Amino acid sequence: MSLMPVSEALEKLLSDVSPLETALVPLEQANGRFLAEPLSATRTQPPFAASAMDGYAIRHEDIADARAKLTVIGEAPAGHRFTGTVSKGQAVRIFTGAPVPEGADTILIQENAEQTGDDITLLDNPAKGAFVRPAGLDFAEGEVLLSPPLQLAYRHLALAAAMNHAELPVRRKPKVAILATGDELVRPGTKPGPDQIIASNHAGIAALVEDCGGEPLDLGISRDDPVDLANHVRRAISQKADVLVTLGGASVGDHDLVQDVLGQEGMDLAFWRIAMRPGKPLMAGRLGKTKVLGLPGNPVSSLVCGLLFLKPLLQKMLGNSATPADNKLALLGADLPENDRRQDYVRATLAEDPDGRLVATPFSRQDSSMLRLLSTSGALIVRPPHAPAEAAGATVPVIIL
Repeated sequence: MSLMPVSEALEKLLSDVSPLETALVPLEQANGRFLAEPLSATRTQPPFAASAMDGYAIRHEDIADARAKLTVIGEAPAGHRFTGTVSKGQAVRIFTGAPVPEGADTILIQENAEQTGDDITLLDNPAKGAFVRPAGLDFAEGEVLLSPPLQLAYRHLALAAAMNHAELPVRRKPKVAILATGDELVRPGTKPGPDQIIASNHAGIAALVEDCGGEPLDLGISRDDPVDLANHVRRAISQKADVLVTLGGASVGDHDLVQDVLGQEGMDLAFWRIAMRPGKPLMAGRLGKTKVLGLPGNPVSSLVCGLLFLKPLLQKMLGNSATPADNKLALLGADLPENDRRQDYVRATLAEDPDGRLVATPFSRQDSSMLRLLSTSGALIVRPPHAPAEAAGATVPVIIL
């Protein structure tokens, strides 16, 4: 069987994926969620001309003379407007955020006024309209201020609150069931047998799912037994998982049962075996309404494939433009040999040279079991199939980690 190019595999993976339905969530629960519909302002902000400083609301035409004197006729704290009118020779004591009284058009800040009893003397003449925030300075009722695709952050939620929205329309979180497979695996914190190792992939994939805006569902570890594996798969379906991610067991060994069991459960296989390193034994398909993504068992392969395939899949479910990981350009910090037929993702450190240019230096070893190197990598150098040898100093595409 020939190996499928990465770009073709990603296109097939995303071809039948649509954004998930919309859910209304309280404003205070919307942080990190993905906006599903345009959000319009329900009010004008500010809704009235307001003072931007503490001081005095005055008529500019009254202060043409140097050291003009005005009489204070009232007060306007924030939340309590002065209900009268400012007439010739008058002023109103005003505080930040309060409506500018009728008749006034300028704010004399308190540092530039000297008050004696009910009279103030100007120490400096402000420009007309100084420190007045006009109505609608920030936005007007009906304006669309937030639009998808957008992952809501603190600044967006503050704006939504100012727009007077108590609930926001967001995409439902994709449910991602994560199933590790293999007799050799035990959970972190338990004592492995003499021939076992600690399962690590699920922790990284679950964190990636959360970072992408999804909801991870931990299905635990399935043994190398078709019945046990089938039961775990059925759990994912019963929990209405949008995506089932299997970890390991999708290759061609005698104990690699995932593809056969999923086929028996009704999976429609989309592709298997990709021209990439790390991560050749990558599998994708559909089981009813559930997308299936079979990631390799080697830890680095699993996480790199998660970045390249699972992340775009979740992005599209959340209404974002699903594209491959964004590439940047960097200088190569060490020589690289000619590449073979597989697209290579080379772990590398990332630094800046004295001119501020990114420099990606590949690690000398790239074994797909070595999580330590991935954890200290700053980037993946992307090497297309059959890329020629490159010398240090060459410009190469990288994925920033």
